[in-house]
Amino acid sequence: MERRDFLKRGVFTTGLLTMDNLNLFADPKNCPVRTERRPGFIPKRQYGKTDLMLSVIGFGGIVVMGHEQNQANRIVAEAFERGVNYYDVAPSYGDTEAETKLGPALQPYRDRAFLACKTTERTYAGAKEEFEASLKRLKTDHFDLYQLHAITDVEKDVDAAFAEDGVMKLLREEKKNGRIRYLGFSAHSHAAALAAMDRFDFDSVLFPVNFAGYLEGGFSPEVIEKAREKQMAILALKMLARQRAPKEDPVRRQYPKCWYQPITDPDEAKLAMAFTLSQPVTAAIPPGHVDLFRMALDAATELEPVTEQQMRKLKSWAAELNPIFSHEA
Repeated sequence: MERRDFLKRGVFTTGLLTMDNLNLFADPKNCPVRTERRPGFIPKRQYGKTDLMLSVIGFGGIVVMGHEQNQANRIVAEAFERGVNYYDVAPSYGDTEAETKLGPALQPYRDRAFLACKTTERTYAGAKEEFEASLKRLKTDHFDLYQLHAITDVEKDVDAAFAEDGVMKLLREEKKNGRIRYLGFSAHSHAAALAAMDRFDFDSVLFPVNFAGYLEGGFSPEVIEKAREKQMAILALKMLARQRAPKEDPVRRQYPKCWYQPITDPDEAKLAMAFTLSQPVTAAIPPGHVDLFRMALDAATELEPVTEQQMRKLKSWAAELNPIFSHEA
């Protein structure tokens, strides 16, 4: 099926956001994911088929990288006090620095926080070692969500994970043992994400949901639709990505934790966030710089569904950009 035909058919059956169904989100009651609002705090949305409610802005562990522990403690405390209860990290962030800093900072709130971690290991033995080390660094006895990290290639990542001695054997065991509550995966690949969903009933997918990638690159309504059909929670990446960073880009140099050019203007950020959070998304993780994270927090407290006028502006804006992701042939 051609992408254009898919989009025409898909929006009416899944509620994905296009110019044709904007009125679906005009009333908060019609949001594709159940939402709770409290004035002045970050709204919360339902996590998949569970009764859990997660803050629509997640805290990426990369935020505390490069900060002293006392600073990291203050940043996490600020986020929690503003209503953030979803925290996501991986041992690969800063060569375990993110885990090392986040663990002590989150400890006072751990029993009230949803903590997600990941592994890039694809074998049982490698994943077991990494899993145990992450628990220790994060000062916890369980993960609320544990994810296959950055699956990209169907054979090297998905098939390997589900091999007899693959990482999925460990994840199933640890879920049975109670040290993992929910299972998910993160992906930047359309094909790998679809393949993973075919292989297992994951609880959630962590995937780029970005206005430019979606509107200009066609990336990737099929993944969003399939996740929604399976009643999986959709956790969004790259919400505030503007485009691929041009060579010698001054914005990229200012934000070295981003491998792309991030959105830094608050008005543009609200527009991009309105697009992502008008999709059937539970939560989105902003870039790993504390000022960009705080910008997202400020915008989220007053976020409204995207309007028809804003949608036209987004389409025009996306047409001028070089999206970081495009639909795979």
